Amino acid sequence: MKILRKFLDSMHPKFKNGTKLEKFYPLFEMADTFLYTPDDVTTTGPHVRDAVDLKRAMIIVVLALLPSFFFGLFNIGYQEDAHRTIIQNFLVGLKTTLPILIVAYAVGGAWEMVFAIVRKHEINEGFLVTGFLIPLIVPPTMPLWMVAVATSFGVVIGKEIFGGTGFNIFNPALVTRAFLFFAYPGAISGDQVWTVVDGISKATPLAVAASGINAHAVDLLASKGYNWWDLFYGFIPGSIGETSTLAIFIGAAILLSTRIANWRIMAGVTVGMIIFAAGMNLLSPASTNPMLSLPPHYHLVMGGFAFGMVFMATDPVSAAQSNSGRWIYGILIGGLAVLIRSVNPAFPEGMMLAILLGNAFSPMIDYLVLRRHIRRRQQRYAK
Repeated sequence: MKILRKFLDSMHPKFKNGTKLEKFYPLFEMADTFLYTPDDVTTTGPHVRDAVDLKRAMIIVVLALLPSFFFGLFNIGYQEDAHRTIIQNFLVGLKTTLPILIVAYAVGGAWEMVFAIVRKHEINEGFLVTGFLIPLIVPPTMPLWMVAVATSFGVVIGKEIFGGTGFNIFNPALVTRAFLFFAYPGAISGDQVWTVVDGISKATPLAVAASGINAHAVDLLASKGYNWWDLFYGFIPGSIGETSTLAIFIGAAILLSTRIANWRIMAGVTVGMIIFAAGMNLLSPASTNPMLSLPPHYHLVMGGFAFGMVFMATDPVSAAQSNSGRWIYGILIGGLAVLIRSVNPAFPEGMMLAILLGNAFSPMIDYLVLRRHIRRRQQRYAK
């Protein structure tokens, strides 16, 4: 490693201002900081707030995503043929997922480099997470060219036009998924998106629950062989990384123990979901819509709810920043997700839109919380 360090140090002067390779400094800096600690670090004084820098934070998030990723690999093969060995299922899943992962990183990374060179700033580590999230929130049957187009839209429109990592209003990975949903709805939604082999397809649990009339959602799921434990463990069709709530909760434990994610947001999403789902259950006898009868604990393990709650809603850039605001932000997302699922049977997956709406309102939520604190302090000191 010392040899590599000396080589990088010897190359550094060739990328300084005034040299021929000046414009490519962001690429050199990216490789250097990916392998080693950045040169510009604070070591003393009140400027040190946390030992975890951006690179380490992004790596921890990637580690938290690995349980969902590896289970997703296994589940792809398992859905195609449950009689294979575990290793065979992993290999089938890897063959399907690896091209999507490569395309997401290649296309998104290329846009990151283009904007870094044009703007003459460093390449941030934020795309380590975005590039890993995108393959996990799409079905394994998603065409690669669609992944490339959607990733371009998510990175450029969702992040770079706002200034890059740390300035984006919306979660870039969710912007990517939203683009796919509205531009190519047949490829990412509906009841036949999971095609495991030629001529054979399976409906996702959310599509099953929304498909009946004058029926209870749990009974519809049972008629297709889905029970709560299958949904919790993840032996169901769905997006690559969103099926296993157990694997997602393992990732949540990593994020919470390292304080990368804020527990108030996850708790708020859960509370909002329970309150609104209970309200919908009370209204279900007066409607023919089966989604109104879906219990809260089923909402938790179906679709992208758990994945969105743990990895999307907690995005430190696009989420609310104040503690009170995080509760409001989380409750808003949980409630909206259930509301969209329940009142719009044509769009049974509501978590994506709920988080994007939460992102849009998070600055206003923080502003109102701040104004409330100011008024309380003014009243207290006026006495």
